Amino acid sequence: MSELEEATLRTSAKAEYASGVRVERERERERESLALRFCKRSTDLIFGIIGCLALLPLAIIVKLAYVLSGDFHSIFYTQDRIGRNGKIFKLYKFRSMVPNADKELKKLLRKKEYSDEWDKYQKLDNDPRITKIGKLLRKASLDELPQIFNILKNDMSLVGPRPLLPGELDEHKGNHAIYESVKPGITGWWAVNGRSEVDYHQRLALEYEYVQNQSILLDIKCILYTIKNVFCGKGAK
Repeated sequence: MSELEEATLRTSAKAEYASGVRVERERERERESLALRFCKRSTDLIFGIIGCLALLPLAIIVKLAYVLSGDFHSIFYTQDRIGRNGKIFKLYKFRSMVPNADKELKKLLRKKEYSDEWDKYQKLDNDPRITKIGKLLRKASLDELPQIFNILKNDMSLVGPRPLLPGELDEHKGNHAIYESVKPGITGWWAVNGRSEVDYHQRLALEYEYVQNQSILLDIKCILYTIKNVFCGKGAK
């Protein structure tokens, strides 16, 4: 056998070996991904069932509080959000704002002081639409509890990037391939690392960091930080 033939065989063998290693690594990543998804879904269902038991008495208290304040509108609020793979779903929350909040927002954004803040953070620090009861719900992050229904419907997970409004990601030049590759969550890496204190660019960076490094340990860390923030009253403003 000539030296050229031997060199060709060695190159071919190396290529086959490298190809085999790549295939095995891909299979390993796929197995890890399936295990992660199974663990996340199992955790979601457990917390979803527990959450439903906690939701009923809280809903009664919230309804009574609103009625006593003279507000007889629904205590629930639904809004279109973007889920995994760009799927649109209805997000459930306890209403923390006045009933016509979306119309009021359009009026507020006509004022530069509000529009500048909204463009930077996609929220208002001292939002005049928030009710007194809503402030308490937000401080304890209890306004998010009805999203338990979204978890049971498999629209959301307990931990993940926060679900965005249609067009919101494009508005901030975000990456759909990364952000929408997983189900959105009730809590997440951004939610426990600054939340209202970081601008939108930093928010997206934190959400991407979670997606690209997601693991059971990271989910546990997010859940523990969330519990700590709830008891310390560090919810959304």
